[in-house]
Amino acid sequence: MQRLCRLAAGVALLYVAHSAAQPSENQARQQLDDIGQAIEALSERLSETDDAREGAKRELREVETELADIHQRLDQLQRERRQLNEETTQLRQHRDRLQADREDQADALGQQLAALYRLGPTPQLKLLLNQGDPAELDRMQAYLNRLTEARQQRLTDIARLDNALADTQKALAERQARLETLAEELEAESALLAEQTEARRGVVQTLDDRYGSEAARLADLNNDREQAERRLREIQAELARLDEPTPTTHIARTQGDLPWPVQGNITADFQRRDGVHYNGIVIQAAAGTSVNAVHTGRVVFADWMRGFGNLLIIDHGDQIMTLYAHLQQFNARPGQQVSRGDSIGRVGDSGGQPRNALYFEVRQSGEPINPQRWIARR
Repeated sequence: MQRLCRLAAGVALLYVAHSAAQPSENQARQQLDDIGQAIEALSERLSETDDAREGAKRELREVETELADIHQRLDQLQRERRQLNEETTQLRQHRDRLQADREDQADALGQQLAALYRLGPTPQLKLLLNQGDPAELDRMQAYLNRLTEARQQRLTDIARLDNALADTQKALAERQARLETLAEELEAESALLAEQTEARRGVVQTLDDRYGSEAARLADLNNDREQAERRLREIQAELARLDEPTPTTHIARTQGDLPWPVQGNITADFQRRDGVHYNGIVIQAAAGTSVNAVHTGRVVFADWMRGFGNLLIIDHGDQIMTLYAHLQQFNARPGQQVSRGDSIGRVGDSGGQPRNALYFEVRQSGEPINPQRWIARR
């Protein structure tokens, strides 16, 4: 716009100079046409820059949304791998116990067979031919019967243990095959993550290159904030029209005692005026750090929003909401009930931020209030 104003002023000066020199009417008209074309060309270039900037922002949304999805898939794969590792460990321990039991049963069976061997090849026939004490004969027959039953039971137990060992071995093989598949999927997702991270870096650089100055960048960021404010007011209005609004969670009673959503240093205070975020606080933390709900409530928004990146909003009832922005990924979905301390996302730099941090807001009746009055002092 400043360039347009300077060109307009130039038009005026050229017109005065032209009048003083009293050139022909055709020359004056040609000069004015040339200047008009220059202004039009500049306007087109400025419009193209705005369009390119808007295109870069749309691309940023796409790549950061895909990054969040990749992080969530990686988390899910990691959880499945941990579970499979635990199951595999338990199966191996179970297999070891089964093998020990089988060895015990085999040893006992061996002892029984040794006892039978000492009695000779046909102990029952010897008993019939032996005309000794009938009581002794009865005791010997009972011993032989118990020995035979015990041997049969050992054989049954060994067969059962063999089947159990086979089942366990099959389950172990299935878990191992799934673990190998998971390793391949994790490798593929990690490669995609690296690719998308590099793509995001390029988009952010392209976006930054569209700004001629820091003032222009801040002006655009504040424009994004104004658009976000309008969207937040729409969300507030939609919540007010719900047939079943979020019931009270008595969050007001916890004012000054809420836990921090993430541990870290505050790098931007409430109502900081030198940037886009002055309705909340910025807490610096490492990428991937868990972000936790500060109080019980219902997730009403979890999506990418210009000026905020990946933004999650929790409605706590009584027209009080908390906002968590620049997330790397979401761990909760709209409509989900969350409790104090539940992980709802992870720290990131979405929204084109230069560093990883969490932006945190508290709103009452749609208006931002100082979050530091709500969270506990450290």
